[in-house]
Amino acid sequence: MDLPDWNDPKLGAMKACALWLVQEIGVGQLFTKHQLREAFPRKSQIDRRMRDLRDFGWRIDTNREDASLGPHEHRFVEQGVAVWEPGKATRQVGVTITAADRHELMVRDGRKCRSCGIGPGENYAGTYVASQLDVARRAVKLPTGETEVQLLIECSRCRIGGREWVADLADMLDQVDKLQTYEKQMLSQWIERDARGFSEVEDLWALYRTLPAESRDEVRGRLK
Repeated sequence: MDLPDWNDPKLGAMKACALWLVQEIGVGQLFTKHQLREAFPRKSQIDRRMRDLRDFGWRIDTNREDASLGPHEHRFVEQGVAVWEPGKATRQVGVTITAADRHELMVRDGRKCRSCGIGPGENYAGTYVASQLDVARRAVKLPTGETEVQLLIECSRCRIGGREWVADLADMLDQVDKLQTYEKQMLSQWIERDARGFSEVEDLWALYRTLPAESRDEVRGRLK
C-alpha cells in the first residue's frame, strides 16, 4: 500500500509529521527542531503534534533519553501506529500526560527517580552530568494476566535502561506471600519509610566492592 505524500495539505499536522519522519528522515536517523519547523512552516504547534505521536507507540528520543543528542536534536528510533490510515489516529496505545499529571506524579514519587533515587539536577556519582527527571511508562503484568502501562518518575539514565522491562506484579505478590513474618515486617517498614536503612557492615561491604584489587587484599588481610 502506497503511503500518502507528507506534503498533502489535506493531512492534519500529526499525520503529516509521521509521514515526514518515515519518508524524509528514516528510522534511526537524527533530525533537528529547525528541520521540523522548516518542513512545516504553516503547521501550528508542530513540535507538540510530533510529541503526540509517542501516544501511538512512536519512539522519538531527545537528549533526555539519549545523552549523546544535542539540546535541539531528535532521533527517530521506532515507528508506531500508522496514524495516517483511517481510524488509526483515534486509537491511542499510550498514556497522554498533561502538565498537571506530571506535577502530581512528581509530588507522589517524592521528586526523585524511583529506580536509583537521584534528585533533579543532582550529579551522577563520579561525573559532572546532572540528572533530568521525567515521567516514564512502565509495563506491568497484573495478577489477572493482563499487561498495563503505568506511570512513574525516573531519571533519563534509568528510563533508557528500563524501557523494555516488564514488571511482573503477580510474581512479586506471590513472593511476598511466601515471606516469613519477620521478613514481611521488615519489608513493610522499608515501604512505609520508602527507604531501606543499611547497617555499618553493609556500608563497608559496598565500599569494599569499589576498591582496587590491591586495597581489597589489604582488607582481607586485616580480617584474618
